[in-house]
Amino acid sequence: MKKSITIHDIARLANVSSATVSRVLSNSSYPVSPELRSKILRIAKEQNYVPNLLGKQLKTKTNKTIGVIIPTITNAFYSSIILGLEEIARKNNYSVFLCNSFQNPELEEMYIKTMFEKQVRSLAISSISRNQTLLRNYVEMGLNVVALDQKIGLDGVCQVDFDYRKGGYMAVRYLIGQGHEKIAFATTPLDRPSRMNIHEGYLEAMREAGLEPMVLESGPIAYSASYEFENGKLLARELMERKEKPTAIFACNDLVAFGVIHELQALRIKVPEEVSVMGFDGIDFGQMINPPLTTVLLQTYEMGRIACHMLLDLMNPGKKVEADIMLAPKLLERESVTTALQK
Repeated sequence: MKKSITIHDIARLANVSSATVSRVLSNSSYPVSPELRSKILRIAKEQNYVPNLLGKQLKTKTNKTIGVIIPTITNAFYSSIILGLEEIARKNNYSVFLCNSFQNPELEEMYIKTMFEKQVRSLAISSISRNQTLLRNYVEMGLNVVALDQKIGLDGVCQVDFDYRKGGYMAVRYLIGQGHEKIAFATTPLDRPSRMNIHEGYLEAMREAGLEPMVLESGPIAYSASYEFENGKLLARELMERKEKPTAIFACNDLVAFGVIHELQALRIKVPEEVSVMGFDGIDFGQMINPPLTTVLLQTYEMGRIACHMLLDLMNPGKKVEADIMLAPKLLERESVTTALQK
C-alpha cells in the first residue's frame, strides 16, 4: 500500500519548512510569496496530498461534519429528509455522515458512540431506542442533537416533528366524508411515538363519528428492506379474511399502504371500487402506483432543511434556537379512495 503524503514530505520536496507548507495549505494570511505558494500547491496536487482532517479537528476543536442516524434509507420518507438536510449542509460547507440503525437500538448506540469518537458534534437522529442514557451522556459532553420525527425527552435536545395525531384524525375524517363507516387502521407495531399518535388520531375521529374502531397491528418481524411493504400485505390479507370486512383501510405509512394495495389486487379486490386505501407520509412513489395513493402529506424535505438550520444555530453560541418545531400535515387526494358503496 502506498504511504500517505504528509506536509513534511511536501516540505522536503519544496525545500521549505513544514510550517510554511502548513500555512499555504490552510490558506493562512501569513505572508508567503506567490511563487512559493504556487510551487507548494503544485507539489501537493502532484503528490495527491490528502489533508488529515481528524488531526486538524483535534487541534482546532472544530468539525465540519453533521451526523445523521435514521432507521433505513430504503424508506423514501427518510430519503427525502436527508436530501433536505444535505442541501443546507452543503450550502454551509458541511458534509453529512449517514448511518442506518435498521431498527436496532444497539446499532444506533454504536453509531452515536462512533460519531462522537470521530469528533462529530452535531447529530440529527430519528431514534428507535427507548433507552436514551447514552445519548444524554453525550449531550452533556457537548453533542448538539436535533430529533427527527420521533420525540426524545432530553434537556438540550431540539425537535422537528409532525403533528401525527392531527394527520391521523384528518385521514379518517376524509374517509368518513366519503361515506365510509367500516374503516380499518392497519399498522406496524405501535412502539414509536409517531405511530401511536396516528393511532390516537384515528381513534378520536372514529369515536367522534360514533363508529367502531377496527385496528390491526402486526407483530414484530425480522428486519428487511421491504418489511413495511410485507407487513401491509399480511395485514390486508388478515383484514379481508374477517367476517366483518372494512370498506376502507387506513395504513400507518405509505409503504404499508403499497403492501395493502398489492395484496388486495392479488385477492382480486378492486381498489378503490370495493375497498379504498389511505396512506400516510406522501412519499413520491405514491403517485407511481396504480391507483395513485391518496395519503397524508408530510413535509419531509422541509423537515431536513429545518433540522440542519437548527444544528448550525446550535453550533453558534450567540444564536437563539427554537427548541421545538411542529409541521402541519396536509391531505393529498389521488385515486385510491372513492365513495363507499351503499349496502
